[in-house]
Amino acid sequence: MRAYWELAKSSFRRNSTYRLAAFSGAFTNSVFGLIRASLLLSAISTAGGTIGGYSAVEAATYVWLGQALLAPLGLFGSAELAGRVKSGDIAVDLSRSVNLTASYWAQDVGRAAFDILPRGVPPLVIGALVTGLSLPTTAGPYVLGFVSVLAALTLSFLGFFVINLLSFWVVEIRGYWMLYLVLMNLLSGFLVPVTWFPQWMLDFARATPFPSMLQTPVDILAGRTDGALSLALVGVQLLWLAVLLAGTQLMVRYGSRKLVVQGG
Repeated sequence: MRAYWELAKSSFRRNSTYRLAAFSGAFTNSVFGLIRASLLLSAISTAGGTIGGYSAVEAATYVWLGQALLAPLGLFGSAELAGRVKSGDIAVDLSRSVNLTASYWAQDVGRAAFDILPRGVPPLVIGALVTGLSLPTTAGPYVLGFVSVLAALTLSFLGFFVINLLSFWVVEIRGYWMLYLVLMNLLSGFLVPVTWFPQWMLDFARATPFPSMLQTPVDILAGRTDGALSLALVGVQLLWLAVLLAGTQLMVRYGSRKLVVQGG
């Protein structure tokens, strides 16, 4: 466990050296938050005041929470592992006495821990000042929301890790990466809440892990779900965690064996 703790701390320190980039990212997040909020508020106004159970201030809260979590959850991913496979440096990773998936996850947690303040807080402050926020007044949603955010972070990491692991079998993962980004952005609730989808598309989204990566923690933190439903949603997150973790472990096992057989 100490090795993973040190990896997380090292990642935190490494990311903290790029403070200007972090605050530039917060500015960009806030600008896009203003654009997204204006589009959703315009749609709600045109629809007569609500869409999919969202009022204007609830939709604005959804946007700003999503923008605040965008960077900490790593929803655009990192192709570092694929780059190390291509360069051959993956041999160093595989020779270490730590689990490959857990070591990269620890580094991602360190990155997320740094991103929370410089990239997560500013969009919320701007949202509160510009559109207002509808947030719970009790501690429960925030406590369970923290658990949900941690689960969402891990799900986001595992999803991109699966795409990275494809580099064990294919030379170029760019096409898979772009397809994954399109599906994730659409089905996670990043563009619009998944409850705004037509029923067939909503059913399809719920059959994937993507809503658990953003829609679930946003809904819980915003207090849109009650205790029982919130617990059920976290349960779904944990179920997808088990599925993706098992999948990544199998891919690492057979992928590393393939590299050894090929002399990589």
